[in-house]
Amino acid sequence: MRAFVEIAALGKTYATATGTAEIVRDFNLYVSEGEFVCLLGHSGCGKSTVLSILMGLNQATTGGIVIGGREIDGPGTDRGVVFQSATLLPWMSVRSNVQLALDQVRGAGDAETYLEAVGLGGQGDRLPRELSAGMQQRVGIARAFSLEPRLLLLDEPFSLLDALTRMELQDELMTLWERTRRTVIMVTHDVDEALLLADRIVLMTSGPGATIGRILPVQFPRPRIREEILSRPDYFWLRDQVLGFLEAQPVHA
Repeated sequence: MRAFVEIAALGKTYATATGTAEIVRDFNLYVSEGEFVCLLGHSGCGKSTVLSILMGLNQATTGGIVIGGREIDGPGTDRGVVFQSATLLPWMSVRSNVQLALDQVRGAGDAETYLEAVGLGGQGDRLPRELSAGMQQRVGIARAFSLEPRLLLLDEPFSLLDALTRMELQDELMTLWERTRRTVIMVTHDVDEALLLADRIVLMTSGPGATIGRILPVQFPRPRIREEILSRPDYFWLRDQVLGFLEAQPVHA
């Protein structure tokens, strides 16, 4: 069966004053529809570069990406995106930020439904500056899901949040994903986050010319409950596999 997302021989280089800088080399990954995949590696290894090419915000130097049988050549509403910060329009209400996305894909829809799904029912009239960072990121997640995208791309969406808020949003993301089963590719630095959320963890080498070093399946049953997963002996075995790979990679300043 053909994969839903096909990333083939992907490479990215940049011209610099001292020559060519190779960021990603020969990156090959195939993702099934409804699968949740986490990209994990040291800072600067090219994870976000791969994700930005998937978003259509960056062009590959070599190779290409096919989503649902169509090669991508730019951004599209078939992909929902959540960045590190919520990137909301500050002059628009929370509801209007989500409604703007709805209007792009269907011309109509109830933004409140998506706000309620992330625990922000009744908050639609507030401006982004009136919300905490965690609440703003909830709006960003609601906006991405409102597109009903075929592919959801998450670029370290919880990395700027405090530990408690991060855990709450991880749980809410799991609940939303269980309900919709969108295909997800997520970049993270957090090993425990990847183990909680992912069906597969894609470990990247440090580069230059970073590529996939290892892919680990995460076969914990779903729906997942954090406390139950942490009580499993194979959780710590798998965690050690991830950490062992990362420790073997050089860390570039």
